[in-house]
Amino acid sequence: MLKAVCGIVFSLLLGSVVVTQAQAAPKKASATTKKAATKQAKSRNKARVAAKSGKQSKSAAARGNRQEAVARGRTVRKVVVVNGRRKVVYQRVAARNAVVTPAVASAGDLAGLSRTRDPLELKSNVALVLDQSSGNQLLSKNADVPLPIASITKLMTALVVLEARQNLHDVMEISNDDIDREKNTTSRLRIGSRLSRADMLHIALMSSENRAASALGRYYPGGTAACVAAMNAKAQSLGMVNTHYADTSGLSSRNVASASDLAKLVVVASKQPLLRQYSTDTKYVVDTGGHILQYANTNQLVKNPEWDISLQKTGYIAEAGRCLVMQAKVHGRPVVMVFLDSKGKHSRVGDATRVRKWLASDGHHATRRNANAIPQS
Repeated sequence: MLKAVCGIVFSLLLGSVVVTQAQAAPKKASATTKKAATKQAKSRNKARVAAKSGKQSKSAAARGNRQEAVARGRTVRKVVVVNGRRKVVYQRVAARNAVVTPAVASAGDLAGLSRTRDPLELKSNVALVLDQSSGNQLLSKNADVPLPIASITKLMTALVVLEARQNLHDVMEISNDDIDREKNTTSRLRIGSRLSRADMLHIALMSSENRAASALGRYYPGGTAACVAAMNAKAQSLGMVNTHYADTSGLSSRNVASASDLAKLVVVASKQPLLRQYSTDTKYVVDTGGHILQYANTNQLVKNPEWDISLQKTGYIAEAGRCLVMQAKVHGRPVVMVFLDSKGKHSRVGDATRVRKWLASDGHHATRRNANAIPQS
């Protein structure tokens, strides 16, 4: 009897302890939750303070790296049909949030050419419009001032390569010697890429591919030095008195010419059917040895049905600004246009459009006699 009573009492006491612990558990959990919340709040406050003081967490740094990668652009995989066969193409997609590089004074700006005004209010420091049939200058703005010409250089490179009569089917390979150590630009042509001389010419003219232009010089008889020498000799023979070439790509700011000189080059180059075709194609696909690349023209005007462009070349480095040379027909008349040191990504195209409209306007003949630009103090 006594054992039974003791057992009952023990059971009641044990139940009381269990109930007490169960009742205390929520209080303990509540205290833990409050403590965690307080810790999180302190962490958030520290993060805000760190942000204000210019500090950055590892996760924020990682996000910054991802955003920078997006700004640089990316390569996407596409499937295209080449000669009836499906092939994979890797195409560079423009950056969505590209970082804007601070403006750098061009050689034309440093020479004070930006003070020159013209009737059409062109954005280019240098301009020349030439009636190819008569040879008359329709508009001239600082046309005899030599300036860096950037990738307009490639037009002369292509011309001397064709005149050397090298086999266009010969395969050329991109090497470490073609890496840009002048401006440290990148290229879609990897080291070891193999293309025919014709394909190298094509993408050098159409898409201003620097490594292709470099390879064209290396494979020239006698190498790059001989190619550059041939370019300078050709310039002299054409009467390009203010022209000098230092490389085959135009990355060097030592490649200089005047608009008057470049007009002579455009007239001669336009007589080469391949230069006309390659420079005005809108798109082109190349196989670099198992790696398919699709290129597009750097001049958006070639896709515009309102334009009839026979030959063109664009160029850009900071010292040269935006450059453009073209031979086009305006109302059936062949016209040579040269724009150097233009300000703004689309300004050279805008200048060409203004000139075209001016040539087609009723006021063209009245304005023509005053078309020569006048420096403004």
